[in-house]
Amino acid sequence: MKRGYLSEYFEGVAAKRLSAVEADETRSNQHEYNATKAILGFMGRPAGRTQLPARFVYMSDEDDEPVFEDAFLTVYDSRERHPTRSEYRFYFPTTMVSQLAGENDLLVIAKRRDGGLLVIVAEYGSSAANQIEWLFGLSADTLPGFSVRAELENDQDRVGFTATFILESIGIVVEPQEETWLDVMLHRFGGIFPKTLEFSNFARGTLKGVDPREDPDAALMAWMEREEILFRTLERHLIGDRLSKGFAGNGDGADIEGFMRFSLSVQNRRKSRVGLALENHLAHLFGVLDIRCVRTATTERRSKPDFLFPSAAEYYDPSYDSKRLMMLGVKSTCKDRWRQILSEADRISPKHLLTLEAGISENQTREMHGQGVQLVLPRALHETYNTAQRAWLQDVSSFSRLVKSLQ
Repeated sequence: MKRGYLSEYFEGVAAKRLSAVEADETRSNQHEYNATKAILGFMGRPAGRTQLPARFVYMSDEDDEPVFEDAFLTVYDSRERHPTRSEYRFYFPTTMVSQLAGENDLLVIAKRRDGGLLVIVAEYGSSAANQIEWLFGLSADTLPGFSVRAELENDQDRVGFTATFILESIGIVVEPQEETWLDVMLHRFGGIFPKTLEFSNFARGTLKGVDPREDPDAALMAWMEREEILFRTLERHLIGDRLSKGFAGNGDGADIEGFMRFSLSVQNRRKSRVGLALENHLAHLFGVLDIRCVRTATTERRSKPDFLFPSAAEYYDPSYDSKRLMMLGVKSTCKDRWRQILSEADRISPKHLLTLEAGISENQTREMHGQGVQLVLPRALHETYNTAQRAWLQDVSSFSRLVKSLQ
């Protein structure tokens, strides 16, 4: 096991496309997947019928959150009485996940380090399916059965910024830490969470050798990853300190409401902070590159694009050439929220959108293109998209050069 890699969380993983018989309960009541030799290689070959605890997950682009249900997979030899042949299968019970599954959906079975199984079903053609395939470095289309990986310590398996968010979307807790900076942060911030802008500035200052002029794409990803690690380090300490004090009520009972408020504040802080951090680092990057812009300037219908280039004054000057105006929406993840930028800045077309979301589905990127939205991603994330999509994507460097040329 190698810390900071997928092998820290999983012993092996297998992926395939669901067949009609496996997905449609009206066509079969067997509820089984074939267990190949390669899968049994990392899961183990049971002596008899063995029931394994499993968490089932269903993912689609229509739902903001995956569907989770705890159940089991039963591994057994369907030819256990045969003197020379074995044929192992996984039996799965009816769950919310099995009822949502469809033909050609992505199926992933992963063995966790704690011995439990993670069974993921991701809707065919969805961004979620693309992201899961990229995370595990598997293609469900390469083999008629399962495609299997039991070694998860290659360079592609490092759990960086993008992989962390995909893992947490399927319920895997990732706790990257940089303990060498904890005392510095506690002293500097007085044992509380600072404002996001202050924390972003601090995170950039802890990195040496990052040159945003030389490689804006690498710089942006390095800043985001460092801030995420430092934030998780500080968060872990402060949450642990708060939990150690407990949630005792005025009487003998526990302060349930207080605990719920605290839990909700932790979740909300995580969700809102990433988007703000991304905007902070982009604003710094544009400043370093001498690109004129203004954040959240008000345009028509009181909409506020995240970045307007070069300024609101030029935007509202009818004599200023609209072809020299640009806007950039910023969303750490897209889902359907990318459509929000369509009503921002009527004078500007196309509208640019920067995101850190890996593997957005081809259907969604095709719709973006049709609606006059140009997607911008750090170069390292382009590999999570297919060849046709990559030809259309912009990276941060090319976007910055384009804006600079218009100014």
